[in-house]
Amino acid sequence: MDKQYIKKLAENPNLIPGIYNYCDRWCERCPFTSRCMNFALSEEQFADPQTHDINNEAFWEKLSEIFQLALEMVKETAQEQGIDLDSLDLQQAADERETIRSSAKNHECPCAAKAYGQMVNNWFDSANELFEEKADDLGLQVRLELPGFDPAEEADNLKNFVDIIRWYQHFIYVKLIRAVQGNLEGTPQGLDEFPKDSDGSAKVALIAIDRSIAAWGQMREHFPQRRDDILDVLVHLDRLRRKTEAVFPDARAFVRPGFDSPDKHR
Repeated sequence: MDKQYIKKLAENPNLIPGIYNYCDRWCERCPFTSRCMNFALSEEQFADPQTHDINNEAFWEKLSEIFQLALEMVKETAQEQGIDLDSLDLQQAADERETIRSSAKNHECPCAAKAYGQMVNNWFDSANELFEEKADDLGLQVRLELPGFDPAEEADNLKNFVDIIRWYQHFIYVKLIRAVQGNLEGTPQGLDEFPKDSDGSAKVALIAIDRSIAAWGQMREHFPQRRDDILDVLVHLDRLRRKTEAVFPDARAFVRPGFDSPDKHR
């Protein structure tokens, strides 16, 4: 991969600019992979199965190559815009950013999201026998061939709900950290008329919360014996959702490229 390849790819009119900034990173379920520059780069650079394994040296070599190229492009862009990177106090900027990130971690929204991630682990750790019983029950339905029952469909649905919960389990925290951090950093001078990145990140977190709540709601139907435990999780998520909406009142209205304006990009 080289700079010219990336620049040429960025000029592809079929790609939706910035769509990757506000997605949920679940490429396997995304209808816009053919319109996403990040996906195209990932497919190009990580085509070798060895580069998908973080325990393989090939993965780290490829990652290092990408970071090095990104640094070169940043320097090139800075030079084109007349910015002297050597004159910047990078240590001071790094210290300020770390202070902001520390404050973001202590904000009530990310704290609640982190607590939710642990609640998910605790619930699934305590539900091993529950899933074994469900598997036995579905297996019995297959053997009995009861009319009106589709064990395979039920198993697929249950797997889907678990996949959704697990996918967004820590994702919510990461996006809320970014959103809160963006709020604390404020809007750069002269950019007040543009949508706030913090609102975009908060919107993605809210969508993840919405989908998680829906999945947990379905889990209550599959495991009625754990309805009370699941209700505790749902109450926690609902409180997090309402608090996030209060902190970021414009988040729901944020228009994500591609996802919220599909007609423009068809």
